[in-house]
Amino acid sequence: MTAGRPEALRTEICRDGAEFGRLGARWASLYKRCSTATPFQSHSWLHSWWVSYGRPGALRVVLVRRDDGELVAAAPLMRARGPLPVLTPLGGAITDFTDVLLDDTCPQAAPALARALTRVARGAVVDLREVRPGAAAERVHACWRGPRRRLADSLCLELPAVPMDALLERIPSGKAQRVRAKLRKLDALGIDEHVVSGEEVPAALDRLLKLHQLQWQGRGVTVEHTSARFAQHLARAVRPMVECGDARVTEFRLGGDVVAADLTLMSPRLAGGYLYGADPVLRARKVDVATMLLRHGARETSASGRVTLSMLRGTEPYKQHWRPETVPNQRLMLAGPAAAPLLWLRAGAADGRRWAARQARERAWAGRLLERLRGRANGGGG
Repeated sequence: MTAGRPEALRTEICRDGAEFGRLGARWASLYKRCSTATPFQSHSWLHSWWVSYGRPGALRVVLVRRDDGELVAAAPLMRARGPLPVLTPLGGAITDFTDVLLDDTCPQAAPALARALTRVARGAVVDLREVRPGAAAERVHACWRGPRRRLADSLCLELPAVPMDALLERIPSGKAQRVRAKLRKLDALGIDEHVVSGEEVPAALDRLLKLHQLQWQGRGVTVEHTSARFAQHLARAVRPMVECGDARVTEFRLGGDVVAADLTLMSPRLAGGYLYGADPVLRARKVDVATMLLRHGARETSASGRVTLSMLRGTEPYKQHWRPETVPNQRLMLAGPAAAPLLWLRAGAADGRRWAARQARERAWAGRLLERLRGRANGGGG
């Protein structure tokens, strides 16, 4: 590169799934040079998702390269279903964070990717869901020259990556004492932890999914988690992720039997508990599975030097016990001038759905409160 002149970059669009598969090595190199990437941006996760969930003719992976072929930016996108021209990230509903990849060492990567997206989108809207604060996509959004919107998306809960003793300091002393009692019970039961090797992953994932279904039996399991395509996606994605340090599968054994299993996905800065399964026998023995998993995750994550232990999307009550930080994901929308009306229409519809969902939650909360008050008035206590 000539001194004082920007580096020459070229862009291309990958529309072929097999070609996307062959990008693995260069994608992995870029992934390592993008400090904000999460494990959901790894090639193993995204390509496996495409094999399970992609549609012929829909793939639109935008690539920015140096002259030597090295990737400096990538946006893994696809044409969404429906009559309107919309590009959405690969990963779908089973992916907690979406993003683009930008080489931290290449200041031209973000504007170059923005220009490439402008060309590929043309009359379409690029709709990036579930973007973490500080993600690389924010840099593309910041230099976008056309219509754009930033909306709220799902809430995530996060803890610092510190050992369990430090996490206990975050909660009231009485509650911390009860947690310590639960941990002593776990130790007395003699539950062993086994971190699974790459070659053990297929059988371990099969056991995990069976335990997950058993755990939620009769209580409304997430339907997609019981599907063959989801199992096939995990089987393809997780083994290479385990082998390169982007995932960890742990089995918990009691008397030689696997009674719980956990899949955690990891990037250099973050570890997130993605999926677990537990035999109801643990609940019958009053084992606090969530505490067991958190202790293991906190120990492994803090020892690895990562800074964040994410509980991923959702604000379930059992997560709130630990006083985590609430981190809102974002929805970033980008469009060219010709697609501005479509952007405002799509953003308005998204705002309307969020408002309706918020109203429904508030009505449900008010209904539960009213029932409790009625119960007290009728002498029900509580």
